[in-house]
Amino acid sequence: MKTYKIASIPGDGIGKEVVPAAIRVLREVENIHGGLKFEVSEYPWGSEYYLEHQQMMPEDGLGTLKHFDAIFLGAVGNPDIVPDHISLWELLINIRRSFEQVINIRPARTFAGLSSKLANSEDFDFIVVRENSEGEYSEAGGTIHQGGDKVAIQNAIFSRKGTERAMKFAFELAEQRRNKVTSATKSNGIYHTMPFWDEVFKDVSDNFPEVQTEKEHIDALAASFVTRPERFDVIVASNLFGDILTDIGAAIMGSVGIAPAANINMNGKYPSMFEPVHGSAPDIEGKGMANPIGQIWTAKMMLDHFGETEIADQLLTAIESVIRKGIVTQDIGGKATTTEVTDEIIQQLAEVT
Repeated sequence: MKTYKIASIPGDGIGKEVVPAAIRVLREVENIHGGLKFEVSEYPWGSEYYLEHQQMMPEDGLGTLKHFDAIFLGAVGNPDIVPDHISLWELLINIRRSFEQVINIRPARTFAGLSSKLANSEDFDFIVVRENSEGEYSEAGGTIHQGGDKVAIQNAIFSRKGTERAMKFAFELAEQRRNKVTSATKSNGIYHTMPFWDEVFKDVSDNFPEVQTEKEHIDALAASFVTRPERFDVIVASNLFGDILTDIGAAIMGSVGIAPAANINMNGKYPSMFEPVHGSAPDIEGKGMANPIGQIWTAKMMLDHFGETEIADQLLTAIESVIRKGIVTQDIGGKATTTEVTDEIIQQLAEVT
């Protein structure tokens, strides 16, 4: 019996609906594969926890989480309760940085039965590898003066170690896919960090002679995501560029509600964290409208991370089947509720295994 210990943090808004839905799917995985067990411990941390405790999670929260095999996160944020820079930095980003989750990966692809937001789009299947520990999201900087003289300074930090690590991950991933890596750069406009990024990309690419490479400025690359997404395989990007590109990737799939993500710890010291791309969507909380596919696809990525690739692929096949049948939520043109979509995925999973 393989047992995986999972820390579940539903968080805010629809996270409290889609995380339980995905856990139901994992329970079906247990039923199908008797050799797997998921020990799930739920933690009620988030904006409502902040209202009561003046912190997004307890002081020993990281100490609690570090003993798990993975963290399964729903959504963080409710600006009506807690300012975004507090909710994100005290929970999501705090976990990413403290647990050295230095790589973020987010796939995007077409699904039969799901209309892309693009007119006449060809099939596409790409994955963005995002440097997840530094770059434009560095904490370095500050403010001086007040009023009309106030100045804010934000320093972007790019280390060779962090940049090279993300690029090497991207190349190794491309070797398992279609042997192409695209670098997101802006060396024609950002004077120091992006020429450095290009330099490291060239050095890393020399070690992967079988992988086709290209570099593209972020503005043109964003446009290409909309006009020709089928030409991409693996894209490697800095923290900010990767964040923006992956929201475009989610949008062109049909909805941000179906997009998954993984924050990967590469040294084995701490757990990795799995979360959908979508936010907390407080405007639809409690209405049964939340799309559970993003969270369930995220569970598939967690299974892949555990090495349970066979059942992970079967889960994705079940998701594809449900989309093809049109049993989907309103955001992607359907009428089904969160529960109905989850029920159908569980049913399809039982049929494909």
